[in-house]
Amino acid sequence: MTIEYRVNAPVTADQFIQVLESSTLGARRPVHDRACMEGMVANANLTVSAWDGADLVGIARSVTDFHYACYLSDLAVHRAYQRAGIGKRLQAFTQEQLGPRCKLILIAAPAANSYYGRIGYTHNDRCWILEREQPID
Repeated sequence: MTIEYRVNAPVTADQFIQVLESSTLGARRPVHDRACMEGMVANANLTVSAWDGADLVGIARSVTDFHYACYLSDLAVHRAYQRAGIGKRLQAFTQEQLGPRCKLILIAAPAANSYYGRIGYTHNDRCWILEREQPID
């Protein structure tokens, strides 16, 4: 298997949806809201993708300032390609695009929570989430 990694290569909403649905991440993303999915792809300012020929098999989608913080909002690898190191390579290529002080930040899916500690991330329990419909009091 030869996987090609690309930085900021065009990815369609359909390709993005397909890789999310073929990974464990599809259950936690609004894959049936086309406008939202298109916006997610269009407005990420750093994507690293993994390709098997013409097929998108993995993606790391981030929003970053490239200097201090990089929010890795989606890391998805097609189930048939998991456990081959593709997720690690996507993260490594993402990190290579960032400045020397820039840290990767993510919210782990429950099933992947232990994975990140094993590859070098530090757990931080100070994350807060405000849902869109929740007003700020």
